[in-house]
Amino acid sequence: RTPAEPRPGEPFADLLARVRACTVCAPYLPNPPRPILRASPTARLLIVGQAPGRRVHETGIPWNDPSGDQLRLWLGMTREVFYDESRIAIVPTGFCYPGTAHGSDLPPRPECAPLWHPQLRAAMPAIRLTLLIGAYAQAYYLGKRRGRTLTDTVAAWRDFAPDFLPLPHPSPRNRGWLKRNPWFEAEVLPVLRKRVGDALQASDNGAAPG
Repeated sequence: RTPAEPRPGEPFADLLARVRACTVCAPYLPNPPRPILRASPTARLLIVGQAPGRRVHETGIPWNDPSGDQLRLWLGMTREVFYDESRIAIVPTGFCYPGTAHGSDLPPRPECAPLWHPQLRAAMPAIRLTLLIGAYAQAYYLGKRRGRTLTDTVAAWRDFAPDFLPLPHPSPRNRGWLKRNPWFEAEVLPVLRKRVGDALQASDNGAAPG
């Protein structure tokens, strides 16, 4: 049995320990593997980004950077709520920092999501909403359903309800995209906050998944 092979009935803590010990991509990474994710079997909201940046790799805290600050502004959410892993799971498309090229972060390693996301999703049956942040998360979860461009996919957000909500990446580098697409802040952000609030409220009320 390989370390990444699914183990039905496995305690959630053991699954997380296997994920955090993963070294499948070690030959391709600039640093020793440090898988970074937060998850719980009681989580109601799943946030799927791309891969940790350098600062996140160094701190071990996902979205602990200017992109995370912007994401929390979009969500209307405090850091305390954002990092409550009993309610919110943060599982990127790639768990380890992939390095940079020409001043930009490299894509998530392609081995990571197919290896671990199905196991983690199966172990989190209470998830009501998954936020797909950026093109890599959208490509993995939506496949051929996604639009020709990220803008097309985000603009078609209604097509992916109620399970998914696609978003652009909140990186400061995307300020130009936000200026060119004012409909996102006007139209999508209110829906994002409402749907996230509904998912977390269901958790507070002890409602059954659905």
